[in-house]
Amino acid sequence: MWQRLTVEAAKLALPGPEVRDSTLVEIVALPLPTVALEDFGTSVGDPTAVYLGQAHSEPDTLTTTINQESGQRIGLHLDNWDRLPYSAKDSARRRLCLNLGPGTRYLLLCPLDAQGLARAVHPDDYAERHPHTDDLRAYVTAGNLLRCLRIRLDPGDGYIAPTEYLPHDGSTENELKPSSAAFWLGQWPHGSIPSLI
Repeated sequence: MWQRLTVEAAKLALPGPEVRDSTLVEIVALPLPTVALEDFGTSVGDPTAVYLGQAHSEPDTLTTTINQESGQRIGLHLDNWDRLPYSAKDSARRRLCLNLGPGTRYLLLCPLDAQGLARAVHPDDYAERHPHTDDLRAYVTAGNLLRCLRIRLDPGDGYIAPTEYLPHDGSTENELKPSSAAFWLGQWPHGSIPSLI
């Protein structure tokens, strides 16, 4: 069952001045695209942004990411676009997401970072290991608590998040309409897109 985040807990989640842009999560108000989606990521602050494509999600699904080989939903996971070992995951590019609608979708996000996950699951040799979704499953199977935030994204809302650094997935749980989202990978400086929060 989801619980509202308390004001106190939200304040604790605010980043300090020493936090690197590459590890920040930003919930953003994106302008309506006036260029092709392939070029949109570069038009909002990162000239090197790469368009990853779109995902079309049915309504009322707990998680949205599908394993293309098996057709099954992956659930909470770490991305691996930059192919970095755990020790360098905090320097990976962040992902920009724009909810294209028509329905609302959610970003599911765990405040456990990739390096903390790796140290817990592979304490002797975590630094040069490359992440695997099974590591997250092993973390939970070992009895570790995994908290998860659910952040609402109405059509036109978006996020910039370190999806290689924080376990995450999308969700349309309890929504009646499907939702499509477009994704880009890049290095947007903090505050380059207006914040919704």
